Amino acid sequence: MVDRATALTIAGTGALTVATWPVALATLGPEVSGLGLVAHVSGMLAGFGVLVLLLLMARTPALELGVGADVLARWHAVLGRVVIVLVGVHGVAATAAWAQATGSGPLSAVGTVLAMPWLPAATVGTVLMVVAGVASARAARRRIRHETWHALHLLMYVAVALSFGHMLAGPDLAGYPVLQVGWALAYTHVFALVLRYRVISPIQQATRHRLRVAEVRPEGPGVVSIHVTGRHLHELAAESGQFFRWRFLTRDHWRNAHPFSLSAPPTATSLRLTVKALGDGTHQLQHLPVGTRIAAEGPYGAVTAARRTHRNVLLIAGGVGITPMRALFESLPVAPGEDLLLLYRARDMAGVLFAEELQAIAARRGVRLGYVLTGDPWLSDPRALLHAVPDLAHRDVYMCGSPSFTAAVRACLRDAGLPLGQLHEERFA
Repeated sequence: MVDRATALTIAGTGALTVATWPVALATLGPEVSGLGLVAHVSGMLAGFGVLVLLLLMARTPALELGVGADVLARWHAVLGRVVIVLVGVHGVAATAAWAQATGSGPLSAVGTVLAMPWLPAATVGTVLMVVAGVASARAARRRIRHETWHALHLLMYVAVALSFGHMLAGPDLAGYPVLQVGWALAYTHVFALVLRYRVISPIQQATRHRLRVAEVRPEGPGVVSIHVTGRHLHELAAESGQFFRWRFLTRDHWRNAHPFSLSAPPTATSLRLTVKALGDGTHQLQHLPVGTRIAAEGPYGAVTAARRTHRNVLLIAGGVGITPMRALFESLPVAPGEDLLLLYRARDMAGVLFAEELQAIAARRGVRLGYVLTGDPWLSDPRALLHAVPDLAHRDVYMCGSPSFTAAVRACLRDAGLPLGQLHEERFA
């Protein structure tokens, strides 16, 4: 597995390398104007950034399990904006450099540059990148259907294919066959990873494990647990705290892969996920017929027992974020003298999920359970939290909930003295 520090170090080293190469060429070779150098550096960085973008979303186990899917998604979102800016800077600087070198006007320079080999296709690719980027903005995502957003996001692959010829023909790679081959191999390898883990592996898992809905059990208002059975489930090596991307193979749902956490420890014969009705798609899942076939991708997620470094553990759940915490509450090892405490934030007791299960687990395992209801200051006041958990700084803390919930609790934990290296969280998008 690759942890966050290693991933960032590798990416940073790669970015520094590709940015240094055009500078070295400009220093050792023919004189290049300032605008030309900006165009070369921004173009190389954009090409490398696209490569990293594809890798972040390739769903490779080394990154998904080492870094965590939620962190990868955040990195992808930030880097996507950076790449679009770099592509824009590259295009403007390259055109301005050509106009400066030839003494032509802006419109004439644009026409000449766009007529160069590979530039028309690269221009179309740039437009597609911008469309995908705009569709991924938070304001836009609220206004378009998930299926539409997903289709627009897939345009990135087309955009990369259209732009690839321009990358190889650019002045920083053209004339250097070894570099061209290396660049092409890097892209080929990443596309192979995308094909393997986003297309081939899900098909193999679907045919190997033959997952089906065994039961849909109500857990509360608008919340159901879906019990899934299948074959050879031990081969998945799933753990409490992880999630799958579930694709329910019905006429209305087969297009969408839903990321839902396991809400109970997985067994050799069954898996359980819990779904809250938050929109049309999840509302319809409340009524799935028994026997519905499922294609599941995973397991994903790094919030597992393997992250634990201390004897005592605090679990914090907000709302439906209880699902992975409930599984960890049942399965985290607890030796004599160790303490496991679950704090569950809910609006009121009527909104608590798995109440009977949690009480039974606490009684059977000798672990502690506390409810934090709306208005209770425990999870927003560092002093109140320390009063409830005096040894907080010497615990591992696992947390799951909405972005607003986790942000508030993270700040409280920091102010209460918890080293953030001991915080393991899964944030819902």
